[in-house]
Amino acid sequence: MQVNYSDQEVILARKSIFLAGPTPRDEAVHSWRPYAIKLLREMGFDGVVYVPEYETGEVLHNYDNQIEWEWKALDHAGAILFWVPRNLETMPAFTTNVEFGLFVKEDRTFYGRPDNAELIRYLDSLYVRYHEDRYIYSNLRSLCSKCCDYVQWKTSK
Repeated sequence: MQVNYSDQEVILARKSIFLAGPTPRDEAVHSWRPYAIKLLREMGFDGVVYVPEYETGEVLHNYDNQIEWEWKALDHAGAILFWVPRNLETMPAFTTNVEFGLFVKEDRTFYGRPDNAELIRYLDSLYVRYHEDRYIYSNLRSLCSKCCDYVQWKTSK
């Protein structure tokens, strides 16, 4: 598995998963993405994982390069994993709302959030509207597993 952080050039790969969702804006808040990376590695995922954070974990202050990196990685991702542990004080996920709206209709989009996520009813409703046959995951492990299976299936064709 190759982890591609946003302070690196985007690696173009069909077998890939973009980890979409809120990013901490304060160094005291822990990101959910290292756990997702750990899970994907344990599952044997052998593609590219796009991580819209710096490899060092430092909080982003200049978003110009970040925006371009995210757009390019999102456009090339084999699957987009939306995990939304929204907390209005620590990770409000305002950008996530926009990205979710842009990609929710796509078959490669998968969505989940913990049961205690705040103000997510609209995201839930929108996801169900376009993916009646899919489950809203409340467990990051299950969501990662589903994305792995989907990407493996898509790239084996």
